[in-house]
Amino acid sequence: MALNTTTAPGTARCTTLGVVIVNYQTYDLTMRCVASLLAQGIAEPAHIVVVDNDSPDASGLRLQADLPAGVITLLSGRNGGFGAGVNLGVDALKTDLVLILNPDTYFESNRMDVIRQMFHGSPKMGVAGLKLVNPDGSLQYSARRFYSLPDILARRTMLGKIGPLRRLERSHLLTRKWRQPSKTPFFEADWVMGTGFVIRRSAFEQVGRMDEGYFLYFEEVDLCARMWIEGWQVVAVPQVALVHDHQRSSAAGIMSFAGKTHLRSMARFFAKFGVPWWSRPSRARMAAALARWQAAQQGGVGAAAGGAPVTEPQHGG
Repeated sequence: MALNTTTAPGTARCTTLGVVIVNYQTYDLTMRCVASLLAQGIAEPAHIVVVDNDSPDASGLRLQADLPAGVITLLSGRNGGFGAGVNLGVDALKTDLVLILNPDTYFESNRMDVIRQMFHGSPKMGVAGLKLVNPDGSLQYSARRFYSLPDILARRTMLGKIGPLRRLERSHLLTRKWRQPSKTPFFEADWVMGTGFVIRRSAFEQVGRMDEGYFLYFEEVDLCARMWIEGWQVVAVPQVALVHDHQRSSAAGIMSFAGKTHLRSMARFFAKFGVPWWSRPSRARMAAALARWQAAQQGGVGAAAGGAPVTEPQHGG
């Protein structure tokens, strides 16, 4: 489906770009990421914010001392999780667009003009995910469909090697979209990976920012779901590549910290947006489930906390 390219007065101003990087014991990776941003001219120093989530190795203090002049370093004083770090970073910026990056990423070229033109020409575009590639240039499928339980079986169990579930996995990962030529520099997705994506500030604020009830994992899925529910569009951009030199901690054992955190985040997402038993959820069903969840939160936990926002952190680490 093509996006609306009619510029609505007052809604499409997207001239400035800021960057947020959340650090947790990743000094070397964060330094490399910032160096690539400056070398490629992605953003000026004053528009780059590094948030340290109370790293016990003192890497936040080291980054504060060693990052190039003008780059903003925020020492959060607590580890509230990835979403909390992103929210702090966005608060420190005044730019129209914000690029959210993992520390284990870097740019080898600058195609951010494509991003600016997309957001300028499509006033309802809320999130744009970049093309993630491995250091050897191979593709990481960074745009997805919303989960159903069969999708989870295909992705997380040996059943994914069986023909029908193998096809389901390819559909979930939108593999054809990355290969098919398009008349536009982007294609629509249900959600994009939080490793490297651009948000429209006004959309981010309108949908309620990152839900800090997630400590790690599923924050970007939740954000994109709320974007769709509120009428904003989520796209992937094959023309803008970002190298992701990652270690997949979520692939650790189910009883590891990462494994338990992943399951806890998945449970929170399904509690908010409904459990999709056999098929991927429609956006109308997700909107209805979210409305019920929000009403329950405001009537229960929210009321007990004196009307606390539903994005208040539920756990830390």
